[in-house]
Amino acid sequence: MHKPPVFGIAGWKNSGKTTMTERLVATITARGFRVATVKHAHHAVDIDQEGTDSHRHRAAGAVETALVSGRRWALMHELRGEAEPSLDQILARLSPCDLVLVEGYKRAALPKLELRRAAATRGEPLSPGDPHVVAIASDGAVAETALPVYHLDDIDGIAGFILSICGLSGTRHGFDQTTA
Repeated sequence: MHKPPVFGIAGWKNSGKTTMTERLVATITARGFRVATVKHAHHAVDIDQEGTDSHRHRAAGAVETALVSGRRWALMHELRGEAEPSLDQILARLSPCDLVLVEGYKRAALPKLELRRAAATRGEPLSPGDPHVVAIASDGAVAETALPVYHLDDIDGIAGFILSICGLSGTRHGFDQTTA
């Protein structure tokens, strides 16, 4: 089975990771690529609501519950005391795609874009201590780095860089944006 390239979006809280990931997904899918995303959260997260049938299944003890409709489906897995799965375990469960963008997992050993914003909760750069940071996107000047530096709003440039790093061409083979 083909394993798609994986690229990370990392930064401190309020650095714009979700906005960057959202904009990159829109730009890269507009070029004809199938993109999957993985979002790591440091807090309890629940995509289901108390009182729904699927929530009742989980509350009764189901270890996995699939919620399926004509528009989308979701698979919820209860850890019930198990350790949080590794990024590799999550990647192995994804459907086939051309590229996986990972938001968070700032310490993971994968190529990543470091986001720097003046409004972030912490200001110290990640790249000096992380050899996997391959570029920086910032809303201000970035001094003393040999890494490529992009403005946070240069989404086309950042997308092109990510596709290049991941060995993907500018647009998916046979994709014509005029007919998409």
